[in-house]
Amino acid sequence: MDINDERSVRLQRLGELQGAGISAYPSHSMRTHTIAQLIAAFADGGEEVTIVGRLRGVRRHGGSTFLDLEDSTGRFQVFCSKADLAAVYEQLITRLDLGDHVQATGKPFRTKAGSPALHASDVTLLSKALRPLPEQFHGLTDTELRYRRRELDLIANPEARSVARTRSMILRTLRAYLDEAGFLEVETPILQSIASGASAKPFVTHHNTLHEDLYLRVAPELYLKRLIVGGLEKVYEVARCFRNEGMDPQHNPEFTQIEFYAAYWDYQQMLTFCQDVLVHTVEKVHGKLVLEFDGKALDFTPPFAKASYIELLKEHCGVNILEATEQELSAAIAAAGGDADPKAGRGKLIDELWKTAVRPSIQRPTFVTDYPAELSPLAKRSAKDPRVVEMFQLVIAGSELIKAFTELNDPVDQQARFTEQDALRKKGDDEAQYTDEVFVESLEYGMPPTAGAGLGIDRLTSILTGSHSVKEVILFPTLRKN
Repeated sequence: MDINDERSVRLQRLGELQGAGISAYPSHSMRTHTIAQLIAAFADGGEEVTIVGRLRGVRRHGGSTFLDLEDSTGRFQVFCSKADLAAVYEQLITRLDLGDHVQATGKPFRTKAGSPALHASDVTLLSKALRPLPEQFHGLTDTELRYRRRELDLIANPEARSVARTRSMILRTLRAYLDEAGFLEVETPILQSIASGASAKPFVTHHNTLHEDLYLRVAPELYLKRLIVGGLEKVYEVARCFRNEGMDPQHNPEFTQIEFYAAYWDYQQMLTFCQDVLVHTVEKVHGKLVLEFDGKALDFTPPFAKASYIELLKEHCGVNILEATEQELSAAIAAAGGDADPKAGRGKLIDELWKTAVRPSIQRPTFVTDYPAELSPLAKRSAKDPRVVEMFQLVIAGSELIKAFTELNDPVDQQARFTEQDALRKKGDDEAQYTDEVFVESLEYGMPPTAGAGLGIDRLTSILTGSHSVKEVILFPTLRKN
């Protein structure tokens, strides 16, 4: 029987149920125990309980039927006897299908085989499924379909449900750690009049009442630093961000990051804090600090390794990026097998060389420091060498997980750096940042020494769940229309 035939049969059963006066979609349900609670408190012949769940299995034996119910906590079998249930058995039990949501009331007992079960005194249909579950036919293995129809993926694949729960646990753990450390959770605008705070091409939308275009935020950074100016010394936001960029295993046009800022810190203090929060999160989620990713062991035991961005590029490419010309950088990218954008400025060329020749080789958790100033117009220059900014990134398994720096709080330098970005955009770099005059004016009121960091939730979840694409850990990733 194919899917269409199966649906026709289920529609017929729906009509028969309704003809017998049985509601297939009642509003009310009653659950006294989750399945996990029932299992934990199981006592043969104990008090009557009520459980609910999706019907996952049906085994008929003459005048009796075993139903396997599954809720979000587990699976349990329900014994239904024609002698006990009378009309309910004939009208309902015989017309149940896999996928239906069912409520069962009864007393716990053990079957002749010694298995725990519920002896039903009443069974109620909560929701009739008109389509068969994916695994009833060929399972759900098509990757594109899994991403496009995540609800079916969650039904068919327990691993998908596990990933969703792990992601939630990661967010809870990070929030709790930041709260305990004295950070205040805040919210900043997603619709912004200026797209700044990160080097990325924005999405544009239009506000009808205001008669003006707005941008979906590429980052919450500038608003969070304005809060630092206002006297909120430690702030964080779990921020949904949007960047009009390509899609690959590490990028989705809308993604989640957590950004946190602390006044009177520098990037070295932030580095220590980031290591602590990540170690805590890994241990909380996994119960250990060594886990497997892509067939290799990742060890989060502190202290993490440290390396210089500039020295790593010298080692891998033989290029001193502080002195190399744009032509030399383009040649080095080509030699490494990459493509140099002819419209790109020095910063973008350096970044492309890094991503092509160096970053994929870094597997164990490594703090990479000493970045050229062209890579971050919002980071403070080093007092030792103004060509370098006080910045680090945490790279794990070839992926940039955390980006952090001592925040630029000199309004004159910030204005000059924005002007450089304007020039790059006029040259054709559509990812160059826009000048935010309000932010510069805010800095003129005085922002204390501050360090900030952004941690990618999708990438962290990918690493901690052994997933090789952020599409696995984003419940509804962006996909091309069918």
